Amino acid sequence: MHTVTLQPSGHQFTVEDGESILTAALRQGFVLPYSCRNGACGTCKGAVLEGKVDYGEYQLKALPAADKAAGKALFCQAKPLGDVTIEARTVGAAKDIPVKTLPCRVQKMERLSDDAMALYLKLPANERLQFLPGQYLEFLLRDGSRRSFSMANAPHEDALLELHVRHVPGGQFTDHVFGKMKERDILRFEGPLGTFFLREDSDKPIVFVASGTGFAPIKSILATAFAKGSTRSMVLYWGGRRPKDLYMNALAQSWAEAHENFRYVPVISDALPEDEWHGRTGFVHRAVMEDFSDLSGHQVYACGVPVMVDSAHRDFVEHCGLPEEEFFADSFTTQADLHAGTAR
Repeated sequence: MHTVTLQPSGHQFTVEDGESILTAALRQGFVLPYSCRNGACGTCKGAVLEGKVDYGEYQLKALPAADKAAGKALFCQAKPLGDVTIEARTVGAAKDIPVKTLPCRVQKMERLSDDAMALYLKLPANERLQFLPGQYLEFLLRDGSRRSFSMANAPHEDALLELHVRHVPGGQFTDHVFGKMKERDILRFEGPLGTFFLREDSDKPIVFVASGTGFAPIKSILATAFAKGSTRSMVLYWGGRRPKDLYMNALAQSWAEAHENFRYVPVISDALPEDEWHGRTGFVHRAVMEDFSDLSGHQVYACGVPVMVDSAHRDFVEHCGLPEEEFFADSFTTQADLHAGTAR
């Protein structure tokens, strides 16, 4: 057993042999920033100030050699080789929310587009899932594997849990959702998980950036902000290859019409002539950069495919002055992503 000291807070917790720093922290009520828990997204990256760690398996893009040489590690994978001191922010808002393992029933399936499905899940009669808008759950599959999906409903609208599932051809779980799953099927999940949620201790204007079903957790965050009467300035850039990929475009437009402090900018990268698209084109994070040369006074919440999240993080910090600590992200890694570019 080893002791981990958190800086700058000075808090300490213990890690069992073979246990990751993140797992041990969560087990003892210290919520560090994290998302995928698979060494693929980089959300949990932090500095090892003293001591040594086994870095575990991870993707090179999540922990480039330069970061590793600078003393950084991915805490979802890193295992202490003795007592260590690390630098990491603790996330207070999620601390008191219990993580549960629950059964659920598929109450309704709604096709949002040709490759996007909304699943509405009903919990047992005496259960409710307490969560922060933006968090996700993990389905526990029979073969022991897990699949992660963000809640798209706001926490106060919790009669059913709403998930948005994109079909990944050849993907074991999403093939099942789009092929064999039917209403009334029973599933098991663990949740809520993740630290992608609105930081309400700030009044900075917010830029939301979503690609594809990365809209789901942002939908939860925005619906909650609107319900609370938030007056923060907010803008959503939602990107897709074709207009049909923006499967709740009308909802986002209705929010912009109803709330003076919210704007919506849809961005399409590969429109076809028959789409008759006359709006913004190109990569969604580039559209943000065209509109915001200076993000130094903003917060950014980015969610979607890893290439978008990684590009937004790099370019907003390097070219738009966004403070590193004001970038919050949830990178939607697929099983294929997890097995590509793995390092030890």
